[in-house]
Amino acid sequence: MEHETFYPPHAGVSLKELADRLGAELLQDEAGDRVIRSVAPVYRAKPSDICYILSRRNKAELETCDAGAILCDAALRSLIPEHIPVLLIKNPHAAFALAGQFLHPEGKQPLPVARPGALDISPAAFVDPTARLEDGVVVEPMAVIGADVEIGAGSLIGAGAVIGRGVKIGRDCSIAAGTSIIASYIGNGVIIHNGARIGQDGFGYAPGPRGMVKIVQIGRVIIQDNVEIGANTTIDRGTMDDTVIGEGTKIDNQVQIAHNVRIGRHCGIVAQVGIAGSTVIGDGVLIGGGSGVNGHIKIGDGVQIAAMSGVIGDLPPGEKFGGIPARPLGDFLRDCAQIMGRSEGKSKVGKGQK
Repeated sequence: MEHETFYPPHAGVSLKELADRLGAELLQDEAGDRVIRSVAPVYRAKPSDICYILSRRNKAELETCDAGAILCDAALRSLIPEHIPVLLIKNPHAAFALAGQFLHPEGKQPLPVARPGALDISPAAFVDPTARLEDGVVVEPMAVIGADVEIGAGSLIGAGAVIGRGVKIGRDCSIAAGTSIIASYIGNGVIIHNGARIGQDGFGYAPGPRGMVKIVQIGRVIIQDNVEIGANTTIDRGTMDDTVIGEGTKIDNQVQIAHNVRIGRHCGIVAQVGIAGSTVIGDGVLIGGGSGVNGHIKIGDGVQIAAMSGVIGDLPPGEKFGGIPARPLGDFLRDCAQIMGRSEGKSKVGKGQK
């Protein structure tokens, strides 16, 4: 298929080995030697592919499915055709993600520009003599590594990326093409996608008698281990304190994170979210796409915010919110139902008057 140009299939792993790796139960022992090479959706899975189902909505697709195996939980086991081996597991979605990482390890990171086997440091890159690069660092063409930069073993600096003076990047990181990073410390296993901007000035000004007076931004950006940052996302450095992105947090494309924001661990922030300065976000928070978050507020652990919401004040932990202004999700949905009901009522009255 077309994607094989970029992500070729795995050399092959037995279904039994894959089940052991995933912690799944293979219900058909006789299928243990079957070879799996890739992942695919149910509707086009081949005998060398593994797929998964999460609901009964896949029932029609399963009738023509020819997958090498299917991941599912016990509640959906009865839907699987007899000719398809079953890997039984409580969380098939997460197991499928892990299978994809094993079968296509190159898919976990931005695709490099250079061909496999190219020189680790391109002669077309600039690396300052004072920079310290551990073994196995790859620097692609036109990248710039500034003075006193430190980069850990196994990290990739993509084509045209700019790593500013004194930046520290941990081990096994992927900094994709066109990214710029200044005034930042970055942990291990961090992935930053194309065009992201990390560590630039925050938006800080004080009104003066002759206009706006710039407030110097002398903080840093701290990105902890295993964070992933999407394409064209911008994270401003702190004014005096640091902007911090907690361990394991995943940030989508085109997100704006302002100065002094502190985001906890294992959060998920979807595209086009804007977070104003000095807001503190707890662990495990999910923020839906297009939402705006006010500055100088606190969002508790485990909060979930619906897409296109406007958060103007503190939110207590463990609750779901939606709307503008954001309020408890049940209240927001009732408000929506009432507005729709009134609109439908007016429409019926209008038709009756004609």
